[in-house]
Amino acid sequence: MAATIIVSYDGTENDTDALALGRLFAGAGGSLALAYVRHSVEVESGRERLAQHEAQELLETGARWLGAADVPRHVVLSASTPEGLRELAEREGTDIIVFGSEYRTTPGHVAPGTSAQRLLEGGPLAVALAPAGFREHAGAGVEKVAAVSEEGDPGTQETAESIAAALGATVVSRANGDTGLVVVGSKPGTAAGRVTLSAAAQYLIEMLRCPVLVLPHGVALRFGASG
Repeated sequence: MAATIIVSYDGTENDTDALALGRLFAGAGGSLALAYVRHSVEVESGRERLAQHEAQELLETGARWLGAADVPRHVVLSASTPEGLRELAEREGTDIIVFGSEYRTTPGHVAPGTSAQRLLEGGPLAVALAPAGFREHAGAGVEKVAAVSEEGDPGTQETAESIAAALGATVVSRANGDTGLVVVGSKPGTAAGRVTLSAAAQYLIEMLRCPVLVLPHGVALRFGASG
């Protein structure tokens, strides 16, 4: 089965970068959905209906940006954005959650925000991060996909090869200036199916100028029509 993806979207510019990255994965054969997390229920019923309607309208805006009117949309109620997204992803059988970079990140740089960082610290799902401003360059093709794993986790290489094949790109072992996407494996010793970044991987992400996909240990994701 091809990879399934949830884009965390709240209407901000950086989350529009996440939409652009989600569209890239969808172009590689992934199955896409959008999600927005509300943090509380309004006590008054009319205000609650309005808040729910506004959340649904926000996701509708994201769907229009994607040009995908039929993309599934989820309004989640949770006190914690990462927990709400994790619970939704586990319920839906999702493989990847996509985030934009932290607010005020320098254009072209990757910086996980609080919610993404929480899921990068032992979470059970792959996490994808879009560089700030990625929405402005999302139409460019991907020529190189880098696979980076400190212990040769085969899932990292297999995922990079699958994405590259779907996008008509080449797999390389190191990221450089023209790399279009980097697939990063979790650090050695991480429990199977969990995400943890080493200090070296965190530094690499800080240096990247392209989207990054961080995989749980021992997990390979498949893309493309044959997924």
